[in-house]
Amino acid sequence: MSYIVALTGGIGSGKSTVANAFATRGAAIVDADVIAREVVQPGEPALEALAQRFGKQIIHSDGSLNRPLLREKIFNNSEDKQWVNNLLHPLIHARTQQIFREASAPYILWVVPLLVENGLQSKANRVLVVDVTPEIQLSRTTKRDNVSLQQAQQIISAQVSRPQRLAYADDIIDNNSTPDTIEPRVKALHNCYLKLAASVPR
Repeated sequence: MSYIVALTGGIGSGKSTVANAFATRGAAIVDADVIAREVVQPGEPALEALAQRFGKQIIHSDGSLNRPLLREKIFNNSEDKQWVNNLLHPLIHARTQQIFREASAPYILWVVPLLVENGLQSKANRVLVVDVTPEIQLSRTTKRDNVSLQQAQQIISAQVSRPQRLAYADDIIDNNSTPDTIEPRVKALHNCYLKLAASVPR
């Protein structure tokens, strides 16, 4: 199996920007959010299970999952949230492991927004945290997702704190500035990961 670097960070930290920079250098990108969407595609058993639990209104007219409505339903309901996690996490894990086994790149950049929250950091060889201040998180999230300041604050509060996340970091990319500052750091880390991956027997 390939060497795995887990990339994480709070909402609005710029994980996608950083992941894209690694992708241009040849890293294999495995995005947990993409996989999470794949396991609830129309025709997948998980989507039907969600409809049975929460009602047909959870599915759009085109057959896709109404993700904002699902988030709304489980946000303040710990029992429903746990039920959804118990349904989806094993499916996401199985699909992730399949992709890991099939990957041929020197190393995998595994993008996992809730890496620490879900206790998955031990599943990677190394943890890379994209770090920004809470103020920048709020600004970027409200602009990007068109949500209120209060909603953005609730999302950030539901995630682990900045110090908790950084405590698990082997490497950190400071993304408080402009995007052009990312490239030199990505270049250095990419070279580091190539060397680390080469030293680990497959």
